[in-house]
Amino acid sequence: MKKLRILATLFLATLLVNCTTEKSKTDPKTGNTDYVASQSDTLTKHLKPFRPELPTIGLLMFHGVLQGEVVATSDVFGKPDKNLEQLFNVITIAETENPITTEEGMRFVPDHTFENCPKLTALFVPSGYDMYAQVHNEKMVAFIKRKNRETEFIVSNCAGAQLIGKSGIADGHKIVTYIGGGKQLQEDYPNLKVQDDSLVTFVEDGKFSSSNGNLTSYISALNLLEKMTNTEHRKFVESYLYLDRLQNWEN
Repeated sequence: MKKLRILATLFLATLLVNCTTEKSKTDPKTGNTDYVASQSDTLTKHLKPFRPELPTIGLLMFHGVLQGEVVATSDVFGKPDKNLEQLFNVITIAETENPITTEEGMRFVPDHTFENCPKLTALFVPSGYDMYAQVHNEKMVAFIKRKNRETEFIVSNCAGAQLIGKSGIADGHKIVTYIGGGKQLQEDYPNLKVQDDSLVTFVEDGKFSSSNGNLTSYISALNLLEKMTNTEHRKFVESYLYLDRLQNWEN
């Protein structure tokens, strides 16, 4: 009797494993209804392939980066259209392939390095609380200069404006930085037209745009998204992100 109970338990356990790891469904490629989806499908179906025909959005990263400024851009450009079609390649770039530790303590693994980064349509330059190492990183500044020659758009958020200033690519153009940082930015890079950060949240001048950073990084990303697609898609992404709930959370 004891052996029968053991066998019954093993049988039920086997059924449970099979039910949770394999499900019959229609093969999206062949239409075969006997197609069995393995557990790995749930791990790979969310990965977006790099499609050379799509615009590529590059997110610069470095140790101590404010992760929200990276996430905001990927949040906006990583969303599909209303037909669930991928519209952009969104990639992360750092000096090496080693994981990046953000200011908040999360670790991000870069997709590309400065050397193997593909051609970009737009480059987003984020910030950190201590930009000294980044501004004095010759390889990083050279990378920004090089990508400026091929990109259609360059966006900085918060103190990322210091890297833009150091590179010289936006000399003569309007720029804004974090609240309280404009005076020093203007002193360090007098060729920039630094805007009053106590009044200006976001500014656009030619191919260059910038924001105060933090959550306003969504503004710079959504503005560029609309330029690269249309107003309808920008509004669709805003609804996808529940931004109206964030704006009216007290109600």
